[in-house]
Amino acid sequence: MNPPKRLRSTGDEEEPPTGGKEEWGAVDVSIVMPMYNASCWLDECLQAILHQDYTGTMELSVFDDASTDDSRTVVEGWKERLEERGVSVVISGHNSSQPRGVGYAKNKAVSQSCGQYLCFQDADDVMLPQRVGLQYDASVLHPHSLIGCQVQRVPEGSTERYTRWINMISQDQLLTQVYTSHGPTVVMPTWFCSRNWYLKVGPFDEGGKGVPEDLIFFYQSLRQGGGMARVDQCLLVYRYHEKATTHSVTEETIWKLRVDFLQEKVLSQWESFTIWNAGKQGRKLYRSLSPTNQKKVKAFCDVDENKIQKGFYTYEDSEQRPKPKVPVLHYKDASAPFIICVKLDMTGGVLEENLNSLQLKEGTDYYHFN
Repeated sequence: MNPPKRLRSTGDEEEPPTGGKEEWGAVDVSIVMPMYNASCWLDECLQAILHQDYTGTMELSVFDDASTDDSRTVVEGWKERLEERGVSVVISGHNSSQPRGVGYAKNKAVSQSCGQYLCFQDADDVMLPQRVGLQYDASVLHPHSLIGCQVQRVPEGSTERYTRWINMISQDQLLTQVYTSHGPTVVMPTWFCSRNWYLKVGPFDEGGKGVPEDLIFFYQSLRQGGGMARVDQCLLVYRYHEKATTHSVTEETIWKLRVDFLQEKVLSQWESFTIWNAGKQGRKLYRSLSPTNQKKVKAFCDVDENKIQKGFYTYEDSEQRPKPKVPVLHYKDASAPFIICVKLDMTGGVLEENLNSLQLKEGTDYYHFN
């Protein structure tokens, strides 16, 4: 695929980038930073870029998505210090009345950059000194993969389950747990990849607010045969706060993408399966499936005797006559493969023990959905 032309000017509201080199591959790594009203975090973020121990060539490419604070001024104030350290700086943006969204800003920051490798950096996060160096080494070894890392969440204790999941799932689970509500198993703020891989998979969806551009790109990467790898070292301070763009995406939007991807990648390969959870989440998954995949559900299974004693789940909203009735069994009486609709890390290890007791292999006999 031919790389897009470097951004020069795209209308009255958007100015051409300042700084930077012209040729693709002129630097080893471009740090790609979309920016919107990030002024209060930028000094810490940019200081950390200055302190990278990577010895190759680096560039910082910033695209300002119509910030109304002094974000732009702060970045401009760091330009000289960064360039003295050998980090070239490219800055551009637009001054429309509304931001155009993270996907748009990321694409612009990539298109005006020239590194062979891309290190995605959110303006409110802080990279540790070894981030670029260690992820660059991993990306050279895995050129068709999204490379992540472990994170430190601040404030400490926010999103504990999610942070544990980011840091602790195994290499195999990076591929098997892509359908859960946690989203990408290699989380977007830690992404690092070759430019060639971005060009093959991308660009990011530019639908704007409410669009999970990271999950869409992540699934597209998997569709293209891409892999994932995580550097098992904490290389990013990942900030949790109410202004984060993640909060603008509805659960229903994410749910639909996950169900569609599960049907495409897993259920299309199975002749029949069991939904593990006869409660609200399991039934919701059943109702969300295509009619073809609903017919493949041979049973629900559960540990709750009340649900099991009912014997069946009747799909009342179905237009079929008679209405479909799906058996509800004890999990020991059910048969694989399973789609697990019980939240991970919420049962004090009981779910994991039950799965182990059946000697099931994740990614073959079952997939986690919740």
